[in-house]
Amino acid sequence: MVAQRMNSCLKWTLILFGVISVIVNIVLISVLPNKAPKCSGQRLHPPPGNHDERTRVFADLSREEYLQVRDYMLKQKGLDISNHALTKPSQNFLFLIDLSMPRKADALGYLEGKRAKPVREATAVVFHGARGFIKEYVVGPLPGPTYHRDVTAERYGAELPINARTVTIGEYVLLFQFLDAQIFSKLGRLLKESFDVDRDKKLNPFEQMPRGVKSGDRVTWISFFRDTSGMYIHPVGFEVLVNHESVNASAWRVERVLYNGQYFDTVEEMKRKYDEGSLKKIVYKELRDYGSLKPRRRPLQLSPQQVYAEGKRFSVQGNQVLYLDWSFAFGLSSLTGMRVFDVRFKGERIAYELSVQEAMSVYGSLTPGMVLTKFLDTSIGIGRFAHELVRGVDCPYDAIYVDTYRYIDVDAPVRFRNSICVFEHNMGQPLRRHFSDFFHNSYGGMVNSALVFRTITAIGNYDYMWDFIFYQSGSVEAKVHATGYISSSYLVDGNLKYGHQVAEKVLGNIHTHFINFKVDLDVLGVKNVFQTKDMKYVNVSMPWMPEHYAMVPQLVENQLKTEQEAALRYGTRTPRYLHIASNQTNRWGHQRSYRLQVFSFTGDHLPESQPEERAMSWARYKVAITKHKDLEQTSSSLYSQNNMWAPAVDFSKYIEDNESIEDEDLVAWVTTGFLHIPHAEDIPNTVTVGNGGGVILRPHNYFDEDPSIHSPDSVYIAPGTEQSCDNNRMACLAQETCSPVLEPFTFNGFDGVMKFEEGL
Repeated sequence: MVAQRMNSCLKWTLILFGVISVIVNIVLISVLPNKAPKCSGQRLHPPPGNHDERTRVFADLSREEYLQVRDYMLKQKGLDISNHALTKPSQNFLFLIDLSMPRKADALGYLEGKRAKPVREATAVVFHGARGFIKEYVVGPLPGPTYHRDVTAERYGAELPINARTVTIGEYVLLFQFLDAQIFSKLGRLLKESFDVDRDKKLNPFEQMPRGVKSGDRVTWISFFRDTSGMYIHPVGFEVLVNHESVNASAWRVERVLYNGQYFDTVEEMKRKYDEGSLKKIVYKELRDYGSLKPRRRPLQLSPQQVYAEGKRFSVQGNQVLYLDWSFAFGLSSLTGMRVFDVRFKGERIAYELSVQEAMSVYGSLTPGMVLTKFLDTSIGIGRFAHELVRGVDCPYDAIYVDTYRYIDVDAPVRFRNSICVFEHNMGQPLRRHFSDFFHNSYGGMVNSALVFRTITAIGNYDYMWDFIFYQSGSVEAKVHATGYISSSYLVDGNLKYGHQVAEKVLGNIHTHFINFKVDLDVLGVKNVFQTKDMKYVNVSMPWMPEHYAMVPQLVENQLKTEQEAALRYGTRTPRYLHIASNQTNRWGHQRSYRLQVFSFTGDHLPESQPEERAMSWARYKVAITKHKDLEQTSSSLYSQNNMWAPAVDFSKYIEDNESIEDEDLVAWVTTGFLHIPHAEDIPNTVTVGNGGGVILRPHNYFDEDPSIHSPDSVYIAPGTEQSCDNNRMACLAQETCSPVLEPFTFNGFDGVMKFEEGL
């Protein structure tokens, strides 16, 4: 009896244990559905090659080098320099320190083991407010500088006037104090009734550039915006013209005031008329926060994420990237932004330099804050505003992120964490593919997986996403996308000629975006030519029936011989194929070359009759080819924005001497961009889709065949091998231990092919 009871208890215990186990397993399965082991972060394949320390010749200055240059310059008693962030315009200020690029011949000789390492040097820019000019100095050697020399005249052929300087933080502080004292303190009632401004609420300033209408001017229209999210799309209809030509703030003055479309000579005049009720008033109205980028709904699930199932196939060490058959050195200039050097494919140098040069916008408006605006971002610093990139949004979560240091308008070098990202990316379409329906049934294809080198610069209202993309076909793409906030102005009568209304009393102003890239291609060396190719229809007699003619497309080839011939203007018919070519030929007897394929939707360039146009003359040309010169390093300069009428760099001068470009070291200056007519969907932010441009460098008879045919990413399927992994890793993807749960790979494409054999 006892034994029966014990057996019964054991039986029920086992049953209860079984039920609990089932329940626990169900709970675990529901909580952790299909949880696969995490992919290893370790590389499963050998690295793509060995890094070369010689590419350090292009590396940005390190924090230690910045400090050494700063300290050396501060010790030069004859210069009397300050590095304090709030240095006044009337003092001498160390504004910028950046890498001074080595001469190209020296750098190439060193990279090829034929010359000694070039002396490493820095450029220091000093605003000599006490003396009335700007100077650029080369400081070296690094590390441990012992000398400096004035290179201003050598680089620009003239002195640089002090009013060509960028507005510094120190000058902005004085401007804000001036606005408080000369405007806000006098208009308490107007500011409260029109804009709800009091001790706890303020207006934010946004300035027009250029600062005047002639060389020497420093007279700036400042527009005011609500102090709220996305201030750039909250104009209030209040603008002031401030003359700050003098380096002494005590001499600054208000020259004009605009309120609700009405102009006044002084603040006092406007105040008097407001108090009298003899002007058209703005009455404050609370508005919804339409400029906020906070999510309007809760996220429901994570967006698709990129996974490196077998580790990364690229490597970043120092300032060099290795990726499959590619290698390049990189840097980030405070002024011009992203740049790469010594770009090689399969060990052969394709380009010496590929870099951003300038970003320019010209605005249209009726109100003064926008009517003359022409932004030249290098003068503010494109790379200066490359801030940290957000994982999983700005770049894939698992990208490699790189920190950068900069010294511009600061008292010590600043570290910008994760300001560059590098990642391999499935571009979402095959690089190539063919499904063979006729006769020999097969499928051959290859995923378009490419390496992306990226930074994003937030320059005031606009964010520019800069990408250099390296494809397995041997092509390189340089492109930009614009996002961020549009610039806007207060809607007044007649202003709809210059844009669309995008919010209450807000005009989105029409504007252009022009972007300039420097493309220093070295195709099998530095002795290259510039070729064009296109098509024409010719009336051809048919060989088998000579009496019959047909219009047939025919190849047209030309070689351009001088810089002026090769300055291809926008607004004119240009050949569709543009090539930097070597005199060497491929297996088929054609000159080996790289093609410049520009994609652009630019607006019209500013007419050359306008005095400001000289500062942006590079934008005349879709592509301009010049002979390489070390002193023609950039197409624009730090000083272009504030002295547009006598620019330190006038790109058109590079072409005026009309030098030969036959068998020379050639540089292509490529201009791209888009016209932006703001619309309701630009609120709150402009999207990147359709807003950009760029240039693709494509091999053209450079190889004997498409180099991607040798890529291990290739896939081939023949009838009967649909499930084989031998030439198709996709067939085994569902079996990978760290892959997400996937349906088994299937391929049934051959089921419906045309069978010619059956009809024979």
